[in-house]
Parts: sequence; C-alpha cells; structure tokens
Amino acid sequence: KKAYFVGTGIGNMAAAVFLIRDGKMQGKDITMLEDLNVTGGSCDGAGNPEQGYICRGGRMLNKETFECLQPMLKDIPSLINKGRSVHEDIIDYFVDHKTYATSRLMNKHGQRQDVSCMGFSQKHRMQFLALYLASEKKIGNTKITDWFTPDFFDTNFWFIWQTVFAFQTWSSAIELKRYCHRFMHLFDSIDTLTGIMKTPFNQYESLIKPIQKWLVDQGVKPMFGCRVVDVEIAEKLGKYTANKLTYLKDGKEFTIDIREQDLCFIQNGCMTDGSSLGSTKKPAVLNTTESAISFNLWQKIADRFPGKFGNPRPFYTNINESMWQSFTVTCDNALWTKFCEFQRSKPGHGLLTTFRDSNWLMSFSLLFQPHFVEQPDNAKVFWGYGLYPNRVGNFVPKRMIDCTGEEIFYELCQHCMISQEYVKDVKIIPCIMPFITSHFMPRTITDRPLPVPKGATNFGFVSQFVEIPNDVVFTVEYSVRAAQTAVYGLCNIKKPIPKVSRYDLNPIVGIKGVIKAYKQPQAVAALRGKNSNITKLALIGAIGAGIAYAVKKLW
Repeated sequence: KKAYFVGTGIGNMAAAVFLIRDGKMQGKDITMLEDLNVTGGSCDGAGNPEQGYICRGGRMLNKETFECLQPMLKDIPSLINKGRSVHEDIIDYFVDHKTYATSRLMNKHGQRQDVSCMGFSQKHRMQFLALYLASEKKIGNTKITDWFTPDFFDTNFWFIWQTVFAFQTWSSAIELKRYCHRFMHLFDSIDTLTGIMKTPFNQYESLIKPIQKWLVDQGVKPMFGCRVVDVEIAEKLGKYTANKLTYLKDGKEFTIDIREQDLCFIQNGCMTDGSSLGSTKKPAVLNTTESAISFNLWQKIADRFPGKFGNPRPFYTNINESMWQSFTVTCDNALWTKFCEFQRSKPGHGLLTTFRDSNWLMSFSLLFQPHFVEQPDNAKVFWGYGLYPNRVGNFVPKRMIDCTGEEIFYELCQHCMISQEYVKDVKIIPCIMPFITSHFMPRTITDRPLPVPKGATNFGFVSQFVEIPNDVVFTVEYSVRAAQTAVYGLCNIKKPIPKVSRYDLNPIVGIKGVIKAYKQPQAVAALRGKNSNITKLALIGAIGAGIAYAVKKLW
C-alpha cells in the first residue's frame, strides 16, 4: 500500500503522522507532492536581518480547545530541547510568556480605550442570543450583517473580535456562531486575551520543522516543485475511487497511478494560495483566481461529480471580500523600544493592538523576542495587518494594497505617533493574501465536503474547507482534526478522536459570559452607584427576555 499527499501544509503533515503512528504505514511508502520548495503551507517563517524576516500570519493556540493538535505534538521530538517534545516546549514556554493586553484598542489620539465592557445594548444582546440559538440550517448562507443592526459594528466587542479572529461584517454568520460556542470560555477575558498561547519561535520553526524532521526520519519522501493539477476519480455503483494523479514539474507533465489499495489525501483549498510578497520599496501584487491552485484542483474534481465533493465557488470567487494584507517589520532596538513604549506593555505580552479609527483597521503585534532561532540580539521582528486594505489610508493617500512596505510603515508610525527620526534601516515586507479569509465566506451546509466523502474508498480531503461539525476554521486544530478524521476513516482505525469541546455548555462559563455581556463602563457604573450591579433576578429576567426575543425572531 502507498499513500500520496497533495500539498504539505500542516494538515497533510499531520495526516502523515497519524498514518505512520496509528495506521502503521511505513514512511517509505508515503510520497508528499508540494508546489513550493518548502513544507508548512500557511505556517511559514523565513528571512534574515539583512533582507528582513517574513511571516504571512501568526498562530494563537489555546490549551482547552486544541484537543487533536496537542496529543500529536507529544509524539514529535523537540528540535530545541533534546529529550523533550514539541508539546512540552509550548507548555513550558507559556508558563513564562503569558499574554495580557493592556492596549487592545487605541483611538486616533493615541489613547487607550477602556475595553473592559463590550458596549452591548440590550438590543445587541438579544440579536446575539437569536444567532446563538439558531440552527445552522436556519442560518444558511447569511452574513453577520443579516443578524445585527449597524450600531452593533461600533461596539468594543466587534472591534476586538474581528481583529483577533479576522472576521468581517460580510463573513458567514455560521462561523461567528461556531466561534461563540467553541471559545465561550475566553469571552470574559477577550479584552486582555489572557489564555492565548504562542509557540517559542515562529510557527515554521516551532511546529513545521520538527514534524518534517520526524516524517523524514520515518522515510517519508517530500517532492518539491510539483504542482498537482488533477486527481482522477472513477465511480462504480456509488463508490468513488481515485486512480490517477497528474502533476507538473519544471514545465513537464507526469502522472502517478493510484491503485485501489493505495490512499490519496487532497488539500482542497488553501488560505494562502496566490500570496504575493512586496518589499520596503515595492508593493505586493493582488493575484487573481488563477493563482488559487488548490481551489482550482478542487473545482475540477467537484465539477465532475456535482453535489458529491462540495462546492468551492463560494470560497474563492470573491477576492475583494476574502482578501487582506499583512506586513512583517525588521528593525533595530531603538525603534523597537519606541513601539514598546507606545503599546505600554512588555513585548509579546500585549499580543495585539488595534487602531479603532484606522481606515485600514490596522493592528500590530509586538512578538516575543527572538521570533526566529538565529535572530541576532540587535534585530527585532514584529507583525501587523490591515483588515480593509482596499481603503485609502488615514495618512497615506493610497489604498493599502497599492503601498510599498515603506508607505505602510509610515502609516503605522503616524498612528503610533513615532517620529521618522527613529526610522533607520527598517525592512518592511508586505504580503497580500487573496484568499486568507475565504473559509469565512457565507456558505451552505453542503459546500464543504466531509474529510472522507460518502462512497469514497481510497481518498480524502484535508484542509480548512472540509466539514467538521461544531469546530471552527482558521485554526491549526481544524487542519489537524481534519487529518485525523480522514486517516482514521480510510484506515478504519477504531481509536477515538477527541471530541470538539463546547465550553458554552459549561454553566460557570455561561454565567461569566452573561456578566461580561452586561458589564457597564466604569464611568456609567459610578454614576448609577451601587445599585448598578446586576442582581441575580435581573440576570434571570434578561436571559428570559432574550430567549423570548430569539423565539420570536426564529419562529
């Protein structure tokens, strides 16, 4: 038996781990085909202090909700600490590197905003409850704007939420609902982001390299520069079997015959397809759907069997709504100190600061240093992004997507009130990602295929675009859970897969969430006096009113 993997993102790499560890397949019988010259997919990290470092994005982990990722990492040896696992590296790192944001939102005057309360009106709470109680079938392909009035999108909650998770007003209401269920245990600390875990270094060096080394040590063969353009699937009596894989390498076409006893794991869609890097003096380029190589492969497969393997069109055909832009800054210690002084928190602990009045809705993150294993002491690296890069800047009269790294950094410095006299020898690498939030696009319940579609005999899908009930996309956990589900399904492994945790069902978490939702600004509470505290009776009444509103809204 052989196994073939289309793509080497963390999902397929995890699938290879599960195939060897639990499926007892030998590594020498596994071939992984990758279009790029590096593994890891969206979990990247590269560069040097001379030309600048680059991370297209970052990963936030949470101990309570990464039920599939953490057990897998326990079996991956650390490259940093001999005799320990990658999981131990992350847990130990978290002990001394806890996050606590003190400058989560800043206004146009450079002042910190009080975000201890969410800014909800009773109307907003009722709207939220209606969405919370609605079934996914009822929600369908509606947008978040279909469930809330315009003033909801000016609340502290929305500014915090959308910039932590990269939601936009037109994102899928189903995904917002799922996030609320999945991460309810973090709701009462969303203003400080406590409980968020980071890897010791960037995601590539902390996660991908150790997994890759483990796989190669097992005999796995990665093939780089190989773009898979087709996977042929034959149907017979309601059973679907992959039988041939076609790929391009150095401009030439090659095929691999897939036998009935072989396995094939397909990455159907990738959030960083078509990514484009710029430089300090050069803008990044906004690529088109032609650059969506994994989506185009999925489209080819889906078109042959309508309704059987999902529908990729809702996810990758509206670039204006699935795109945003990030940037990575490499600077000296003096400039780094100025940003730390502005954020008013220890480097790394503040996690993310957002400029509420920014036209681009710009945020930046001062990362724990060093962020790269071989990063020298006199170089610092941090990251930022703009959620609405099609808009003209507040200080630079251009759309973010049209800006050089230098112009983006000027906009950031103006928001931070940092004088240009401190800006010396800075490298800024902008990155436009056309499909970065494509998984948040409104969809129906049949648009995403199952990891092992009904009737599939020897192939499965591993990506952020498969259907896993109750779980949330845009997390490493989702990719790993998809991988474990696909491998266990195809190999008939009886070992249980960890359940998707639903912390909203915990009564203590629920009570904390209600209290947070009803908390008033300190100034308002002071005016109202001691009687402003919500009594148990008032809470019960509010919840009852919310349920009544939801029932009326839904039925």
